[in-house]
Amino acid sequence: MEFSHKKLDVYIVSLEYVKFVYSLVNGISSKHRYAKDQILRASQSIPLNIAEGNGKFKENDRNRYFAIARGSALECSAVQDVLLIGNAINKTDYDFGEKLLIRIVSMLTKMTRKSWEVKENSIEYCGYVDETDSDENKIQ
Repeated sequence: MEFSHKKLDVYIVSLEYVKFVYSLVNGISSKHRYAKDQILRASQSIPLNIAEGNGKFKENDRNRYFAIARGSALECSAVQDVLLIGNAINKTDYDFGEKLLIRIVSMLTKMTRKSWEVKENSIEYCGYVDETDSDENKIQ
């Protein structure tokens, strides 16, 4: 038996990003220790929240965890910006990380958007009209 979150593409890509971050921070000097610590924690938060959210039964709970994971991915992007302007990482590594983060954010956005969709009542499209909902019956 395999946990269902391990089958999600977004989870797999987020683990790839965590692996990338671990290799990235090995080359960063202690001068950038706060940004280094921040990107490690934020990158780990992505798959952890995806896994926890995927295990929730209520859609609102799931979406909350997916939104947190999405926020952590955006945070990682900002930390990469800081590390790039501080000359702690090179442009090639930056671009690779951004590419993964864009994929992660895109997938998480689509996963949470499902609950944002407007859902029409199917009865309205079956030709049934509710007679009690006419303007004549409304309180003036």
